Amino acid sequence: MTSAERKEAISAYMFITPFLLAMIFITGGPVLAAFGLSFCKWDILTPIQFVGLDNYKEMFFGDPRFWKALYNTAYFTFLSVPVGMVLSIIVAMLMNQKVKGIAIYRTIYYLPSVLGTGVAVAVLWKWIFNADSGLLNYLISILTGIPMSECPKWLASEFWSKNALVIMSFWGVGGGMIIYLAGLQGIPTTLYEAAEIDGANRWQQFWTVTLPGLSPIIFFQLIITLVNSFQIFNQVYVMTDGLGGPADSTLVMVLYIYQKAFKYYQMGYASALACILFAVILLATWLQFKFSKWVYYEGELRK
Repeated sequence: MTSAERKEAISAYMFITPFLLAMIFITGGPVLAAFGLSFCKWDILTPIQFVGLDNYKEMFFGDPRFWKALYNTAYFTFLSVPVGMVLSIIVAMLMNQKVKGIAIYRTIYYLPSVLGTGVAVAVLWKWIFNADSGLLNYLISILTGIPMSECPKWLASEFWSKNALVIMSFWGVGGGMIIYLAGLQGIPTTLYEAAEIDGANRWQQFWTVTLPGLSPIIFFQLIITLVNSFQIFNQVYVMTDGLGGPADSTLVMVLYIYQKAFKYYQMGYASALACILFAVILLATWLQFKFSKWVYYEGELRK
């Protein structure tokens, strides 16, 4: 490393030191404890009993609910993340236009993400998806003429319940929109001018200028949203009363961990589930970095 690179590295580590300390002493301890507990049997009331790999054997070979929870989590993740990102980019490009009152439109689109995905929002969506008196079926009935009794049952249907969760996840596209909007405004206009001089139309400019310029932002958002979607809990817990129904169709991994730990008091088994979820998220994140050659960084020297 050159002297300048060394100084830059030292400055970077100084800035992230508070986070590293919190990660080691506040998060690292419970993570190690959960890993150790995953090899034990413990119901809180009785002494901890070491059982080796029994929890993992039961999970992989004797627990169909584990595979159901893993499938539901993957279904939600791999459907909500790409569609949500595409919607966020589309909205960001619309909000990047120079028209009168654009700041008001940006605020309107961003406001839902301010509320987040907490309990209040989950209660609201639970009413929206109500099969008998919900707002969504009411609008479908008005627009199509289909009686509300024949509209999708949403949270009461094994097929529609997971799709309802996916639809609800689009509530926060405004948060991603703000990040993509900042990325769009950071792309030099000279690149668009040069592309236009070369005869590129709007679609060609999007593929050759906009997407490469946005690729670091897309990569960042892909990692963050993927990690968060694997850990969905609040919305599912509130909208299904903590059951993950109907017929476990919305039972996701974190909800299953919660049930095993605080409903059945199987702390060792819940810790093993948490370790598997951690491994899945770690693998997904590693794969993203492994295949990140498509990300373009301005000024990067590629070999």
